Amino acid sequence: MYDTLSNRLQSALGDLRKRGRLDEEAISRAMREVRLALLEADVNFEVVKGFVAGVRERALGQDVLKSVTPGQQVVKIVHEELTALMGSGDSRLAFGSRPPTVVLLAGLQGSGKTTAAAKLALLLRKEGRTPGLVAADLQRPAAIDQLQQLGRQIQVPVYTGSDDPVAVARAGIEQAKADGNDVVIVDTAGRLHVDEELMAELERISAAVKPLNVLLVLDSMTGQDAVRVAEAFAERVAFDGILLTKLDGDARGGAALSVKAVTGKPVKLVSVGERLEQLEYFHPDRMASRILGMGDVLTLVEKAEAAVEDEEAAELEKRVLQGEFTFDDFLRSYKMLRRMGPLQGVLKLIPGLGSQLEGLGEVDERQLARVEGIVLSMTPQERRFPHVIDGSRRQRIAKGSGTTVQQVNQLLAARKQMAKAMKQLGKGKLPALPGALPGQNGPTRSATKKKKSKRKKSKSRSRR
Repeated sequence: MYDTLSNRLQSALGDLRKRGRLDEEAISRAMREVRLALLEADVNFEVVKGFVAGVRERALGQDVLKSVTPGQQVVKIVHEELTALMGSGDSRLAFGSRPPTVVLLAGLQGSGKTTAAAKLALLLRKEGRTPGLVAADLQRPAAIDQLQQLGRQIQVPVYTGSDDPVAVARAGIEQAKADGNDVVIVDTAGRLHVDEELMAELERISAAVKPLNVLLVLDSMTGQDAVRVAEAFAERVAFDGILLTKLDGDARGGAALSVKAVTGKPVKLVSVGERLEQLEYFHPDRMASRILGMGDVLTLVEKAEAAVEDEEAAELEKRVLQGEFTFDDFLRSYKMLRRMGPLQGVLKLIPGLGSQLEGLGEVDERQLARVEGIVLSMTPQERRFPHVIDGSRRQRIAKGSGTTVQQVNQLLAARKQMAKAMKQLGKGKLPALPGALPGQNGPTRSATKKKKSKRKKSKSRSRR
């Protein structure tokens, strides 16, 4: 997601970060690179021109000239301008006092409306609501079947019909209201292009169901075409916000940076993966931080809270800090991590770590799966009491997991080292670093000599 743009912007601003003083030439050179990076990301030309002009004006202002670290101040300005470009404020949906709240999804065929409807239903259900889905797309073959299958996967009811889409939408909402659903998501038909028939049908459905939220679903991989579609819809349908799909793709993705400035409508939700749970509320400030390589701690915390039960986390923390990190604990923590999403995406949310991952390629999650295989090849007793694992047990575990004895030994050593480090943290001490220099945490060379001399004396005494 925005990897290419992120790399280009970080490269353009990297020289400014290091400078103690800034001149007009340095800022102009950086702004030229920023402009090229945004244009290559398929951001609207007028939007780019206004953005660069705003950053340049502020960067040459008195605030930066008087700043202690002008380079960092310019990066801060770029962050603020990016946030403003994508739209500030709350991206949450509006909910009425009298249920059900109707959410109408509109867009072109192939933008991902049907899948987005199911993703949104799952997101709302996790928030404690009882959503229902209405299949009002009677144009595309198998659209109803697709929504029904998705509804079964997430255990959300789907209301269907076969006559007029307006009648289907109205009847579906009445049935959902009778069933006690407090949110109804209406999936409408799309076309391969914006035409009169599409707009007329959408207007009739909107007038019949009176949605509190109208979301325009756009394919972010189409770049400027997505912005043009948004402009065309804005002329006929008063939509409230935008749901961007396929934001995890390798396309340039300038739609998210352009659409708010062009249409005035905010991006409310973004799809960041193929799985049904990979739909997020859009936060411009967090996205700006990710693009500039600053990480996204708030999203990381939210993912962790959603993936980990409070009691489970407290119990694991207590055991870890006591140095009792067993392989059962490893399995629990591994499952928590997997519930947070793809490891590569989670690591990029950690500030400063995203840039270190560059050049390493994709994080190989098969390594973790291999470790999980080794652990699952152990007996319950071995997982709970790793010290009982002797040579013959190691050979059996290696055969059972399709690994080598050396890999099993490495895992056992790593667990032992981790348990020791966690126990030291639990006592308020920093774990010793291998090869630590005098003055750093960890024993000094003289301290280790004293320990060795004590051991020698104790051995000589025992011999006597």
